Amino acid sequence: MQRLIPAAVLAAALLPAPALADDITDALNAAIAAYEGGEIQDALAEIAYATQLLNDLQSEGLAAFLPAALDGWTRELSDDAAQGLGFMGGGSAAEAVYTGPEGEFTIVMVADNPMVGAMAGMLGNPALMQTMGRIARIGGESFLDADGELAGLIGGRVLIQASGVSVATMSAHLEQIDFDALADFGR
Repeated sequence: MQRLIPAAVLAAALLPAPALADDITDALNAAIAAYEGGEIQDALAEIAYATQLLNDLQSEGLAAFLPAALDGWTRELSDDAAQGLGFMGGGSAAEAVYTGPEGEFTIVMVADNPMVGAMAGMLGNPALMQTMGRIARIGGESFLDADGELAGLIGGRVLIQASGVSVATMSAHLEQIDFDALADFGR
């Protein structure tokens, strides 16, 4: 444990976003001080806070992969996706709502969450995917089309879900994503 905290401090010091990095560094330094003072519960609380801030920072990076709105559509980023991930094992999430001629649809991305790992067996297996719906190829990636809702697993750790309008419209938006870069996100 003692070796992990200084490594986390070093990792936090290398992050961009100076305002958030200051809060992260402060929380990690407080965790070290609490640990060295024998206040284990306080150290855990500071580490949990630093973890939350790091996940928020990573969620901001994930949001950069949400596709731009196509002509005739608008995109609004949502803060709702990352809320509640702590109860589901942590990780990062980003969400956007697109509004246009067909109505409204949502794209959600979740990375490094145990739920994503649990879905990997399902979305990483084309034979199993086929039993649950159709397989749609978008940008060279396999997505499950289950009654007009799309779900794909990128790089074994980033889940993308889209729902709300026609598969053709959602696919056209999703095709803008650099799936290779998304697979390497956060590494």
